[in-house]
Amino acid sequence: KRSTKHHPALPYADTAAFMKALSAAGGIAAQALAFGVLTVARTGEILGAAWSEFNLREKIWAIPGERMKMKEDHRVPLSEPALRILESMARITQGEIVFPSHGSIPLSNMAMLAVLKRLNYAHVTVHGMRATFATWAEECTDYPDGVREAALAHKYKGETMAAYQRGDKLEKRRALMNDWAAFCASPASPHPPALESD
Repeated sequence: KRSTKHHPALPYADTAAFMKALSAAGGIAAQALAFGVLTVARTGEILGAAWSEFNLREKIWAIPGERMKMKEDHRVPLSEPALRILESMARITQGEIVFPSHGSIPLSNMAMLAVLKRLNYAHVTVHGMRATFATWAEECTDYPDGVREAALAHKYKGETMAAYQRGDKLEKRRALMNDWAAFCASPASPHPPALESD
């Protein structure tokens, strides 16, 4: 039996302060990390993001299945703050990769970890920010579990449920991600318990 690995995560009440620190940090790695928080994408999906995957008019990031953990195409609705990050990257990048280290070479995952360390968030992991979002969505919103799980690109646990739930809930997820972006920019709320992520 495979054991579950937990990734240290940020208490969701600290998200706005964290995003403010990221914005002040500057640099491509900080932008990539902020984009990851806003889209709740996995590290590899962020680092491999290519301009051809984005439809900025429709505000959608279409990640092909070969780049996804579950090997299925995944559409990510983009909030206005996420779009602003893309607009800023478009002004400084030359190649197909959205968040390059130089030229067309993507950032390494160590680059985002270095940002966390530099901002005194070394106790948090990049992947753990997905748990921050999941806990916020569960405790602070009324969105159904299926919408949250679809935002995280998780598969339904049961085969029967999966057979009947074939849509990707894009518009419901768009509302969720807009609410998440608003929360990320809001003043901090009282401290919740510390989190761990799968």
